[in-house]
Amino acid sequence: MPVGVEAWLTQIPPITRGWLLLAVATSIGVQCQLVTPLQLYFSVQAAVQKAELWRGITTFLYFGPLGIDFVFHMFFFMRYSRMLEESSFANKKADYLWLLILSAIILLGLSPMFNLPFLSSPLAFVPIYFWSRRHPSTQISLFGLITITAPYLPIALVGFSWILNGSWRAAASDLVGCAVGHLWWFLWDVWGREMVGGPGFWSQAPEPLRRLVGEE
Repeated sequence: MPVGVEAWLTQIPPITRGWLLLAVATSIGVQCQLVTPLQLYFSVQAAVQKAELWRGITTFLYFGPLGIDFVFHMFFFMRYSRMLEESSFANKKADYLWLLILSAIILLGLSPMFNLPFLSSPLAFVPIYFWSRRHPSTQISLFGLITITAPYLPIALVGFSWILNGSWRAAASDLVGCAVGHLWWFLWDVWGREMVGGPGFWSQAPEPLRRLVGEE
């Protein structure tokens, strides 16, 4: 791997970097026909009844075949996940991982309801939405075409995703991710502050997870 790419990767926070590398490797594996999407998607029947438990993980790693839509989702996921991990979760990688784990569990539960076999894009929209609500006054230029404030970013990206895919289903899956992101923003920043008066169990990683990532 070129030194420039290695240097760029080392600058990305660990949780975002790990997810990025696994997602890219998964799509390359599909492109090279080492695996097929049929081996990666999530369904209750396949994961539970057939004991194909890996599907509960691979569904969050496959962003689709290499192409414009793949680059679109990976770019915005990596950009805003990185920014969130470097700001709100600076030196709190266990808490950020805990946020993603809880979001993944909710999305697995919602998958049969919305017929979502792949949950990578919905999960990627969780940190995007979370970041946008924590930086409400930030101005963002999208592709040099329009300038919006951060809270409108997720909806704008959902619209671009709809245009790229030409199908409402892709937009619907991203909206599910926005809904989960809104839930956690409400619990962490609104409910936790106004009703609980401090962080709740959902905003603090359990001790085993902290030890796993080296935060004892």
